[in-house]
Amino acid sequence: MIPAILAQLGIPMLIKLVAAGLRKLDHPVADGAADALGQVDDAITAGKITPERVAEANRHTEEMARIAADEYRTTITEVNRSLRAEVVSNDAYVRRMRPTFGYVMALTWAGQMGAIAYVIVTDPAKAGSVIAAMASLGTIWTVGLSVLGIYVYKRSQEKRSLLHDAHDFATGTDRLNRLFRADSAPKPGRKPDAS
Repeated sequence: MIPAILAQLGIPMLIKLVAAGLRKLDHPVADGAADALGQVDDAITAGKITPERVAEANRHTEEMARIAADEYRTTITEVNRSLRAEVVSNDAYVRRMRPTFGYVMALTWAGQMGAIAYVIVTDPAKAGSVIAAMASLGTIWTVGLSVLGIYVYKRSQEKRSLLHDAHDFATGTDRLNRLFRADSAPKPGRKPDAS
């Protein structure tokens, strides 16, 4: 959704937004990239880059945003399909997939953070490169944590559904008990059975 909105803004607006964001990084490389984007913006404004070329770049950006959105939609569809298959499965391991995946993610996260903390404490000179290397794992963590988030969300839905069903069952049972007690209660002027 966000790529589609950005694509609709158009290349000139994206250039300004990205250049302004890069300036906030306060780093020579980012400043150089912001300067280069500023030159592109100046060329567009001065008419050195034709409106037709800008329109073509906008169409390309929109197409790339559409491809990214389709890819995201396909990923979510596949995750949901696997969750539905898991729910109806009679195999005990398949039903335990969510907790297993959660525990593996937690252990992996703890191991990674422990290793980073160890390097920072024992060899501070390498801390920067280790942290930069960890940042390159962002995509893997994004996918894994997204799947885990969907698992947790779906399990919460299941628990709410079970709680609602159990509440309805309890309410129905209470009603039956009250009816049964009302039918078996002694009527006024009548002695209870001695049996």
